[in-house]
Amino acid sequence: MKLSPRDANVYFGKPDPSKTGLLIYGGDAMRVALKRQEFLKALLGPNAEEEMRLTRIPAAELRKDPAMLPDAVKAIGFFPGPRAALVEDANDNVAKALLEALVDWKTGDAQIIVTGGDLKKTSKVLKAFESHPNAYATAIYDNPPDRAEIERILAEAKLTPEPDAMAALTDLARAIDPGDFRQTIEKLSLYKLSDPTPLTTDDVAACAPTSTEADVDDILHVVAETRTAEIGPVMAKLQAQGVAAVTLTIMATRHFRMLYRIAANPGAPIYGVRDRDRAMRQAKSWGAANLEIALSVLTDTDLTLRSAGQNAPAIALVERAFIRLAMLGAQKNR
Repeated sequence: MKLSPRDANVYFGKPDPSKTGLLIYGGDAMRVALKRQEFLKALLGPNAEEEMRLTRIPAAELRKDPAMLPDAVKAIGFFPGPRAALVEDANDNVAKALLEALVDWKTGDAQIIVTGGDLKKTSKVLKAFESHPNAYATAIYDNPPDRAEIERILAEAKLTPEPDAMAALTDLARAIDPGDFRQTIEKLSLYKLSDPTPLTTDDVAACAPTSTEADVDDILHVVAETRTAEIGPVMAKLQAQGVAAVTLTIMATRHFRMLYRIAANPGAPIYGVRDRDRAMRQAKSWGAANLEIALSVLTDTDLTLRSAGQNAPAIALVERAFIRLAMLGAQKNR
């Protein structure tokens, strides 16, 4: 069965121990790993590995020895509690072993948890989990955590934010990678270890990282500063480095959202940026109205990239959107 992102977030917090298994897949390995970690902790508890109730099986090893998975699924544990067999980095090279394990699964066996990369719709592994009546498959997209997920992460860290601090954390979650965001929450937890007072914006500012990926920053500043002639060369460099078109769109959307928040709320705190003065200059140059249009362009581009019928090269679509944005910003300054 297929789980939507919203249903998946609920299920990760309260897994069903009677299910056969779960497939978690997506293009961002860090996001997949964080969701897998969250799910296994909720399903098995914090001491599963010490109690030998979790068996990790790299897909490369399973390919060499397909019997590893059924052995792990059928093994009788020494400690009470739910068990799981985790197959990491799976693809269709291990489809036969996974499909056989799903068919042979019986009540009382260890759950079959599988993680994978950006699996195609034709993937045998994906089809097997989506069509299974007692197993789930869910895709992890390159989206920042929503408010409910941020609240859950804070609750796990035993942190209670003031309203302004919560707004700052929401902005920060949109500006940095999920792994960096969790590390920031861990730093905040240590920072407030002996302080029972609610989390403030000053606390967030003290622990928040001050930079994001520099290479991607280059194109964001080129577009935001309407340097149209530089877009092509910078995009060529990013493409050569393997930066994905969807990643560029997501990062651009976050940057322009940040600029919009600055333009719409002058004097509000700014988080997750290396050069705050530069961001303020960009926001003032564009103005809130033009930034709304820019965000609409980026949203349309993101939807086009994700649509099944899209045939144009993805990186070319993003470059065209960036040129359009730079020209829009240049018109504002005339």
